[in-house]
Order: sequence, then C-alpha cells, then structure tokens
Amino acid sequence: MSHCPYCGKKIAMSKAFCSRSCKENYFQLIAIQVPKPFLKRIFVFSTPDEREQEIESFANRHGWRIDLLQKKIDELAVEYGFIESK
Repeated sequence: MSHCPYCGKKIAMSKAFCSRSCKENYFQLIAIQVPKPFLKRIFVFSTPDEREQEIESFANRHGWRIDLLQKKIDELAVEYGFIESK
C-alpha cells in the first residue's frame, strides 16, 4: 500500500493520488510561491483581521484558492519560525 501525497489516505501502489481533486490540489499547492517579505509583513506587522484581508487579496491577485494559499502560508510560517507548529 502507498499513501496519497496530498491527503495521506492509503491507496493502491498503481495509483499516484486517491482522487482527481487531491491531484489538482497537490500540484496547485506546489505552484504557490509566497515571498518571505510578505509572510513577515502579515505575521509581524499586521493584526489578525488585516492578515486575513491580505491573504484574500493575495489569493485573488494570483488566482489561487484561499484554502490552499492558507495551507501554504501556515507551512512556511512554521518553517520560518513566525508561528509554532500545531
């Protein structure tokens, strides 16, 4: 048995992803690039309300889904030390 690289569900060895949506989400998540200065601005200099508005604006500007952008930002924020891991 293998695991889906996006959601972690068990799948057959002959499959790469468990569903089409997991495949699309996985590749969109890879395509999302968030610059470190943007992360610093939203975590250091912004309030939580301003942070949500900035993230929504950034997602709309680049044509990315907000939920995937939020997931990527959370991963990078932990990596760069802006927040503690959950």
